[in-house]
Amino acid sequence: MQQGPAVRRRKLGEELRALRDRSGFTSGEAARLAGWHQSKISRIETGRSGVKVEDIRLLLDVYGEVVSAQQRALLEALSASAAGPAPDADTGRGRQWWHDYRGLLPQEYRDFISLEAGARSARTVELSVVPGLLQTPEYARAVTRAALGGLPEPKVDALVDVRLARQCVLRADPPLELSAVLDEAVLRRTIGGAGVMTEQLRHLVEVASLPQVRLQVLPFSVGGHLGLTGPFVIFSFPDIADLDVVVLDHLTSSLYLERKEDLEAYSAAFRTIQAHALPPRDSSDLISALADDA
Repeated sequence: MQQGPAVRRRKLGEELRALRDRSGFTSGEAARLAGWHQSKISRIETGRSGVKVEDIRLLLDVYGEVVSAQQRALLEALSASAAGPAPDADTGRGRQWWHDYRGLLPQEYRDFISLEAGARSARTVELSVVPGLLQTPEYARAVTRAALGGLPEPKVDALVDVRLARQCVLRADPPLELSAVLDEAVLRRTIGGAGVMTEQLRHLVEVASLPQVRLQVLPFSVGGHLGLTGPFVIFSFPDIADLDVVVLDHLTSSLYLERKEDLEAYSAAFRTIQAHALPPRDSSDLISALADDA
């Protein structure tokens, strides 16, 4: 279990070294064309130091045609996540807006948002609350108040704004592909009152109709299941090999699992949980029925 930036730097370095090899440049030649000392290339490729997004852009310009537009966008997002300090660059899905919240959000949460913004797909299992990407404003507000009791209202408002801003990835171009399995308890736990919950359930049905969203419910009748150990998210990325990451997400922080054996274990767990869940259509019918009864 590791914090994100160090692992991101190592993987970013591996991908940049592979691109340099593909371009046919030595590290010395690449450094000269970028106007750098060779030691800077070495530090970046070994993950010993972070790299600014503008430096990534310069380096990718040096490597030229071997870099696809999609790969360029992801590497820029990856460098922002790896850097540690708040990013200030563009990604393939728009400006990195979370920079404006750096005084409110811990670095770990900003890392999580950066990964989410650059991912091709996300697979998530939730046991207690609706995932942040699928929450309505009032539901998000009620969850934030419950989890962080006594927080001043301006901070609650800001955290809700962050939660809602994250949802832009579902309607981006290309959108994030989301597969979510919700324990039935998520749907039956009234958060924020009956009106808020009814609105949230109807919103789930609406979002589930998006072509890139697969929403399933794990019914109580399943009994014990692998997801009982806790909620998790698996992010997968385009073009870059061996970059999947499991995120154990808390309200304002995250932990990352990136070892091959961890990824395999969580991927297998997700497949098993998904297989026991109701099919998407039956899941939407159940959610609609609960909304009508709320």
